[in-house]
Amino acid sequence: MSSDEIRAELFGTSPAEAESDAADARIFEERDRRIVARLAAGHSAVAESTNVTPQARARLIAIAGRFNVPVTMLRFTPDVTDLLQQYTERGRTDLTAEDVRAYAAIMTRDTSADQLRSEGATTVHDVPGRRQATTPAQAAAQFSFA
Repeated sequence: MSSDEIRAELFGTSPAEAESDAADARIFEERDRRIVARLAAGHSAVAESTNVTPQARARLIAIAGRFNVPVTMLRFTPDVTDLLQQYTERGRTDLTAEDVRAYAAIMTRDTSADQLRSEGATTVHDVPGRRQATTPAQAAAQFSFA
């Protein structure tokens, strides 16, 4: 479940409407609804969103717990230059370059493998990122989520 794809589905190319706290809440509620539906049907689910804060991860870990399924996390090494480029490519205007740098600092501080395991991750994989031309989908294909 890609939060960016859900954003596009719900809001199209209307950046003013898609870039608010209310829009983010709607996007992530829809993502969570889709994850619950997949898990309830006995399927696996992949949340393709950054989830760098413990609070963002807790919501997904809680959903997994409701269905007694393991949580596998993919960790990408944050590179500020790559993050800034990705932000520019997305065409979003709700963040500044300084916001992106602050986000990278949170990623560095709050996403160690030990921390992720302490929060409830069953498995943590370090994977190559954008600099190695690896997309989240390509990285996900390299691992088993059973």
